[in-house]
Amino acid sequence: MAASQTPSPDTSMSALASRICDHIASVFSKPTPHPPALDVLVSELSAAASRGGRVFLYGVGREGLMMKALCMRLAHLGLPAHSVLDVTTPPIAAGDLLLASAGPGGFPTVDAICSAARAHGGRVVLLTAQPGAGACAGHASAVAHVPAQTMADDGAEGSRALLPMGSVYEGAMFVLFEMVVYRLGEALGESPEAVRSRHTNLE
Repeated sequence: MAASQTPSPDTSMSALASRICDHIASVFSKPTPHPPALDVLVSELSAAASRGGRVFLYGVGREGLMMKALCMRLAHLGLPAHSVLDVTTPPIAAGDLLLASAGPGGFPTVDAICSAARAHGGRVVLLTAQPGAGACAGHASAVAHVPAQTMADDGAEGSRALLPMGSVYEGAMFVLFEMVVYRLGEALGESPEAVRSRHTNLE
């Protein structure tokens, strides 16, 4: 049986974890001409809650998985939250809010869903790393700028990044959403007990 090998300091599990976390944390210190994404999201979600609006969330691929995770937590906070394309998702209407993610600035499906939401009177907030690219920003009522690397700008061909393709953006989404949930819980006056009580008991 081969002897176990000790990983080098820069590739050990804790070192890799620290490098990944540091990389994602650096996204939130980058300068941007837009208001902080955390403030935009908490403000928009608080406003939707105060007017009795529903919240719809959409994204493609791994971005979509992050949006589903946020949708779950918004439901735990007591908001009527729905993932677009679920079979139980109701129609969007005036007073409702769509949160849509398009890291590179646009995707055909995201563009179409944002356009439809606006046409039906919904308010649209776009999460993106590149607000000046693509067509999605043209449908947005507000932009939550997350200035992270996406698959559209992940470096030279053949390079091997620790966080490849859109992983920096997607990781930043997860961290941002945890901050949103924390701040929104305070803004809505939701106790930890109330939040926990809304978790499913059918698992």
